[in-house]
Amino acid sequence: MQTPGEFVRDQVTTVRETVDRVAGSVVETVHDAPSVAAVSSQVGDFIREQRSAARVSLRELARNAGVSNPYLSQVERGLRKPSAEILASIARGLKISAETLYEQAGILDRRSGNPDTVAAIRSDSALSERHKAVLLELYETYVREHLASSPAATQTIPTSSKESA
Repeated sequence: MQTPGEFVRDQVTTVRETVDRVAGSVVETVHDAPSVAAVSSQVGDFIREQRSAARVSLRELARNAGVSNPYLSQVERGLRKPSAEILASIARGLKISAETLYEQAGILDRRSGNPDTVAAIRSDSALSERHKAVLLELYETYVREHLASSPAATQTIPTSSKESA
């Protein structure tokens, strides 16, 4: 029979082992997850590039987007991760689609197809945002149709048991 002191000591040891195991699992999960700072920096870099391409000052964009100048500066430097609403405001200020900023921030999945083609369409200053959106939709449709009709794609489609018999 255990004494009360031995019982407490066993319980404390069990709790410590559980905490150590859980803490190790959390550390692995956090280490493997993409860095929030990396995502914030990517969005900030993209906003800065778009602002420079549009020849808009930081103050002017902040005023047009309805955000403070210091906050926008922190977003561009990757120190802040803006919300979807702030991204939409910045997109309006830059006269680009909010979807573009959402993709950069990881809120939306990237479009299918070759990323270079998508980037080329998005960066073409001769096209309006509406034209870019239409071209991207057409491009994605062609990519999906091509994948559906390619021999490699049809081999991965399971056939019914009647067809294989």
